[in-house]
Amino acid sequence: MVLIDISIQSRVVIGISAMLVLFASFLVVFISNQRKKLQYHRNLQAMHEEQQNLLKEQNILLEQRVKERTAELSEQKDALQKTLQELKASQLQLIQKEKMASLGELTSGIAHEIQNPLNFVLNFSEINTELLLEVKQRIASETLPKHFPDDINLLIDDFSANQHKILHHGKRADGIVKNMLQHARRHTGALELTDLNELADEYLKLSYHGFRAKHKTFICDFQTSFDGAIGRIGIIPQDIGHILINLFNNAFYSMNEKIKIKGNDYEAKLFVSTERKGNKAIVIVKDNGLGIPPTIMDKIFQPFFTTKPTGEATGLGLSLSYDIIKAHQAELKVDSKEKEYASFTMELNY
Repeated sequence: MVLIDISIQSRVVIGISAMLVLFASFLVVFISNQRKKLQYHRNLQAMHEEQQNLLKEQNILLEQRVKERTAELSEQKDALQKTLQELKASQLQLIQKEKMASLGELTSGIAHEIQNPLNFVLNFSEINTELLLEVKQRIASETLPKHFPDDINLLIDDFSANQHKILHHGKRADGIVKNMLQHARRHTGALELTDLNELADEYLKLSYHGFRAKHKTFICDFQTSFDGAIGRIGIIPQDIGHILINLFNNAFYSMNEKIKIKGNDYEAKLFVSTERKGNKAIVIVKDNGLGIPPTIMDKIFQPFFTTKPTGEATGLGLSLSYDIIKAHQAELKVDSKEKEYASFTMELNY
């Protein structure tokens, strides 16, 4: 009986042990599977994070490329706009050049046609003036009836006065024709290295003395500021000098007219300055005269346009100046306030 009981207990122990071993094995397998699953999820999370990082890097790179491309397109747009503006400016210059060329050809043809008969008028007017003088001398040397010399001399004096007017206006017409021919001619002069400061100062004095020779009472105060950094610049000095004379003479005329209006309450002042800005030489001529009315501002560079009385100007001065400036590939700008000032700025390229 005792042996049987031990045997049953052993069997129970063995069974329990077997169950424990089986449970332990199951637990080990379960834990192992759980670890594998955990590792799998960790690897999956790592891959996901890596993909996310890669996507972020790609997005950053893409955004950078988009910004760079946008900047390139913006630069291209600016370049195209600049090119378009340059093309428009060139187109306007070409149109202006063609207009001036056509006008020049027309002006030249008319001037040459007028020049020949005008030369005959001037030549014969001078000859007639000399002949009238000889007639008066001959009458003075002859013995004639008492009142006859006086009567004939009066007629000769009247004839001489008329002849003088013909000669005077003929010379004025000759000057207009010469200005027209100068306006029409093409600028073929060679560029010369010229001291712009000396040129401006020389023509300022020349213009002032020339104007005062015709208007004795005119007095003007000069204020000059010449930039020594300008040095020598490649220009056609005769052409630029011609522009300066036109600007100076116009300024003197405007100030002289204001003196007639204001009298002693007004002091004529002319400001002349030069300055170097980068690759440009700037010349400014400013007067405190009558200024330019806004209504005619866009007409002052047109040929034959003038505000001066008939006989005092041909209307070709500023037009010719504008033509010369364009031939130099430079700029001539104007700024004015009516009854206060007029300022002309010439921008020459080095």
